[in-house]
Amino acid sequence: MIKLFAQCAALALVTMLAACAPKTPEPLEPPPPLPGYEAMEDGGFQIAAVDPRLMADGYQRIEVIYTGEEKAGNVVVDPFARKLYLVQEGGMATRYGIAVGREGLSFKGAGVIGRMEKWPSWTPTANMVKTRPDLYMEFAGGMSGGLDNPLGSRAMYLYRNGKDSNFRIHGTIDNNSIGHATSAGCIRLYNQDAIDLYGRVKMGAKVKVRSYDESLALEGPYMEDAYGRAVPDTPENQAIKLQDAAALAAAEAANPALAAYHAAARAEEEAARRQAQAAGGN
Repeated sequence: MIKLFAQCAALALVTMLAACAPKTPEPLEPPPPLPGYEAMEDGGFQIAAVDPRLMADGYQRIEVIYTGEEKAGNVVVDPFARKLYLVQEGGMATRYGIAVGREGLSFKGAGVIGRMEKWPSWTPTANMVKTRPDLYMEFAGGMSGGLDNPLGSRAMYLYRNGKDSNFRIHGTIDNNSIGHATSAGCIRLYNQDAIDLYGRVKMGAKVKVRSYDESLALEGPYMEDAYGRAVPDTPENQAIKLQDAAALAAAEAANPALAAYHAAARAEEEAARRQAQAAGGN
């Protein structure tokens, strides 16, 4: 989100300066969406295309070699690397980028998909209504499915011992959240990815949520970049984070409202990160 803001601000400045020239250039076209992330119609709803700039850190759906022990058809969620895998035959898997909320971080171990819904309805938990009535009270009786629904286009519900665990894999109304730890929700995917996963996974499929130690062994160390997205913890990414953090600090110094917005977002992500560490035993 912050990265997109900076890009949009730069574009606005270029446009303003160009207005002083004798001839105004044609406006820049937005980058075309990547295959599989175009705008689409589904169930009577028009899903917007995903901005390809959101996938610069590896959050695009892709087929990868899978080194875990899970069998084909299983789903593996890594809340620390913020990736989800649908294991395929032949040592391969489809990998999706995810956002991880506090409810998603509270689940440990494994379960099975016991329910699947297209354009699901949503009801906030009693605790959500109690702690933030200003946000959730009006939806205490439930919210029908649609583009404004936090569960997005699809939801897959995890069960344990025949009971709903309150862990969901679902779409999102905020594409910018993918790659982040968020203050609410479970496991979010782009709506296009939620639809793709829904069409591939089977009812009763096992879902494994990795611990921190399992993530570290299979994915290597991850860090959060200057924008709060999980990226591999490498010297190169550490250097990029310092550069981006300096650019963000300059932008915030020039815009107090932006600084306040970023501070609130960072506070939410820090709270979610701490919960992730507690859940993973680190």
